Amino acid sequence: MESKADLVFVNGRVLTVDRDFTIASALAVSGEQIVAVGDERIAEHFIGPGTRVVDLAGGTLLPGINDSHCHALSFGLNRPPFNLDVGFPAVSSIADVVAMVADAVATRRPGEWIVGSGWDTGYLQECIDDPPRLPTRQDLDAVSPNNPVYLGDFSYHAAWCNSRALEAAGITSETVEPDGSTIVRDGDGEPTGFLTEGARYAVRELLPLPTHEQRKQAVRTAMHTMNALGITSYTEAGIGPGDAGGGMAEGGLQVYKELLDAAELSVRVTVLLLVVKMSEPFTAFRQALDTIEVPGYSDPQRCRVVGVKVLADGVPPSRTAWLHDEYVGGGFGALTVAGDSDEERVEQLRSMIAYAHAAGYQLGVHVTGDRGIDAVVQAFADAVRAHPRDDSRHYVIHGDLMTRESLATCAEFGFGVNMNPTIKWTIADLEEEFIGVERAAYEFPYRSAIDAGITVGSGSDTPVTFPDWRQGVSTMILRESKASGRVSGPEQRITFEEAIRTYTINAAWQDFADDWKGSLEVGKIADLCVVGDDLLDMDPHDLPHVPVTMTVLGGRIIHEAPAL
Repeated sequence: MESKADLVFVNGRVLTVDRDFTIASALAVSGEQIVAVGDERIAEHFIGPGTRVVDLAGGTLLPGINDSHCHALSFGLNRPPFNLDVGFPAVSSIADVVAMVADAVATRRPGEWIVGSGWDTGYLQECIDDPPRLPTRQDLDAVSPNNPVYLGDFSYHAAWCNSRALEAAGITSETVEPDGSTIVRDGDGEPTGFLTEGARYAVRELLPLPTHEQRKQAVRTAMHTMNALGITSYTEAGIGPGDAGGGMAEGGLQVYKELLDAAELSVRVTVLLLVVKMSEPFTAFRQALDTIEVPGYSDPQRCRVVGVKVLADGVPPSRTAWLHDEYVGGGFGALTVAGDSDEERVEQLRSMIAYAHAAGYQLGVHVTGDRGIDAVVQAFADAVRAHPRDDSRHYVIHGDLMTRESLATCAEFGFGVNMNPTIKWTIADLEEEFIGVERAAYEFPYRSAIDAGITVGSGSDTPVTFPDWRQGVSTMILRESKASGRVSGPEQRITFEEAIRTYTINAAWQDFADDWKGSLEVGKIADLCVVGDDLLDMDPHDLPHVPVTMTVLGGRIIHEAPAL
């Protein structure tokens, strides 16, 4: 006798995201697996007395969303009550940030740190006035003369500090920046309090560290937020001794083990190890990778370490991405690894990539500038040639300005790219100021990458942006900016189907898991996202507002919106 299902979904659109993007109208789940996909007649065979029948009511069922590049632990730690939210729309001017810091100072003892994150010069009025000005330490000194202040920007590649923080870190007019970093200085050569890339670490490492229990609570907060958005998998993109947060995510490997062992993980987590910070040499990378202790995870389908993250350059808004052609106003940026010249830094980067590849790891490399991307992709290819390995699935993280040559090489060797549509949405207008209109329009070239035959995944890079795939899909289709709504690079638009694949089956490919998750096919795991409208007939402008009504992980409902 045919067994009955635990869950049956009917009366809606079922986006299977299989090879042909087949659209069904019903789906059945037994235990953790999908047992039937088709129409209501097929589903009826699986309905028994104990079956819960979910009426989609014209809504859409799709695979569970996979945010394939994020920092969930940092997302939780960078939200209240752990951190001040100094991002838009909470603040819209330097004056607003200063007022928020003043309020925080009033509740702290002298000498206690004030920590916040999220500010964006594109949304601070003084920074877009004519003439514009950047935040300075003096702004913060006026309200916090006795408390050190550290405010990370939205990209987590720059920081705004007050004088007490700079003094505590020993940053003066004589301080030499780490390779690929900047200490912004005034006309007298004094630090302004604006730091980029590795220059931040001297201050960041002085911040009070969260407790182990606070880290666990931060992950719980992140998972709860993501489950409510239909997210069932994510890549935790950088945990280990190289954590760029000055130890904020230190212990994250153990945190995930304890949550897994306690049956508290309501997501599937793929981990990239980050073993060294920016500006450290290959020798440090090798030693750290050889000695890092990775806990044993009891369920590799729920949590596992698959690769190593390398930080190759910075980001265009900080002028730290390594470019072939100059920024507006001059400069090319640089790689953010150790070395006294471009050639030395390239060799250091190549050594890191070759070593991790030979050790059997997947590599995910943060790189945004076109010259940096070319160096990374060539290093991938050379590593594979030197130590052949089937299906390495190395990938470029961000890939803002991928060249035609790098696109072709990625396609030839089966390398991937993970892009960030909500970052594109956030910075599209701002980028013109740094890299010009043409490059800003091209940035995050989804169309070019897909047409080249590359497997493209999408991630939020949270806490850089909120982990909302709905806005990401809308942006990939429309290429409209957050600030003005202007279209940025219409030739890089992709279709709804292609956009959904980047958050599902392509992301599962990146996880080495596309054989068991990422699409709604019989025998695959029942990770599901239900939304309360027909996505196929929806205006892309309305996508960010469609409600997520249910999330299912391995056949278990982990989020259900209250009935209206």
